[in-house]
Amino acid sequence: MKIFADSACDLPLSFYEENEVELFPLNVLLNGKEYEDIIEINSTEVFDAIRRGQQPKTSQVSPIKMLQTWNDLAASGEEGIYIAFSSQLSGTYQTAVMTSEQVKEEHPSLNLIIIDSKCASLGYGILVKEAVRLRNEGCNVQEIEQKIRFMATHMEHLFTVEDLDYLAKGGRVSKASAFIGGLLNIKPLLHVEDGKLVPIEKHRGRKKILRRMIEVMEERGSNLEQQTIAISHGDDLTSAKEFQEMIEEVIQPKAIELYQVGSVIGSHAGPGTLALFFLNKTE
Repeated sequence: MKIFADSACDLPLSFYEENEVELFPLNVLLNGKEYEDIIEINSTEVFDAIRRGQQPKTSQVSPIKMLQTWNDLAASGEEGIYIAFSSQLSGTYQTAVMTSEQVKEEHPSLNLIIIDSKCASLGYGILVKEAVRLRNEGCNVQEIEQKIRFMATHMEHLFTVEDLDYLAKGGRVSKASAFIGGLLNIKPLLHVEDGKLVPIEKHRGRKKILRRMIEVMEERGSNLEQQTIAISHGDDLTSAKEFQEMIEEVIQPKAIELYQVGSVIGSHAGPGTLALFFLNKTE
């Protein structure tokens, strides 16, 4: 069985190599040049460019690469499962469906399941890691699909950004809100609702917004002590570790994993982003 994922799950390249997961890189456009995410550019380079005043742009996975991959899968006769970046944030899921239907016209036996995760960053990455774990335990593709669809439905994303200007440039908040927020040190609290980014609260100051994120996790989370939760950060490991310590003072989850936000998500959220991922239902 082959597992496919794209770079918006914010897992490092080593994860794909060590766990036999095939990577679909999204693309980052910077200084007039297009780069394959993870392979040709990393998020530290993207964050450094943003700090210098540049504005990276992103685009979905190449349809040509997907067509070739599905043709190869059909020729191999293997089963495949592709967990895709939220269809509300990228056209990659729709491209996967379209290209797989093209391949099925010539290869009706193509055995591929495509899941719209409606997730992003490590909310999506947790799903990919779980699919690998289930495959390694010997689960079949239908069992993996069932578990991943359940987790995707119940995945919570909470995040804040250091500078509202980054979200304004990406069209996520108005420029006026970003200007006022900057003057007042107001930090937004956002989550993902049906695959889309939605602001839910605003608080003044970094510590206050992080404490509120923990409160919301306590309100929404289920069996947190049995979960591995995840924190992603926009090139700010020090703040991520401080946030981890704040969480561990309140709750003791099974584990907390820290990763840097990837190039695609980071291009829109900017340096200093902090995000928290957990399940609101575990069974």
